[in-house]
Amino acid sequence: MADHGRAAKLGDQVKEIIAKRLDKGLRDPRLGFVTITDVRMTGDLQHAAVFYTVYGTEQEREDSAAALKAATGMLRTEVGRNIRTRLTPTLEFIPDAIPENAAHVASLLAEARERDSAAAALAAAAEYAGDPDPYVQPRDRADDDEE
Repeated sequence: MADHGRAAKLGDQVKEIIAKRLDKGLRDPRLGFVTITDVRMTGDLQHAAVFYTVYGTEQEREDSAAALKAATGMLRTEVGRNIRTRLTPTLEFIPDAIPENAAHVASLLAEARERDSAAAALAAAAEYAGDPDPYVQPRDRADDDEE
């Protein structure tokens, strides 16, 4: 049975180790401004999925992905030196979709605001379909006496 607590703790350690190593710098000029967002370990602690984001253009993202792929062996060695496990986990770098998802949600919220303001403008100019006062009014007593 897998110990999920231990996997989470080891994932946090791996995240710290990789982030510190990237902060020191790699000798690869393709590496841009990379942020490690999350590390998820498998239950047997033999594989680590490392999620990252890159600040910059699409070309900088692609270059950083290639640099991380090229540095995977060196980063795995660094992780192996700094953790206390029998086996060093393999590393897989996965681009995190948080910025794209956030931009999509922001655009959806802007569209919803526009539609709400359009609906409010229509409601402000709307009129009732029937009489202005659709409720039955009590008759005056003077009208009753004449009949």
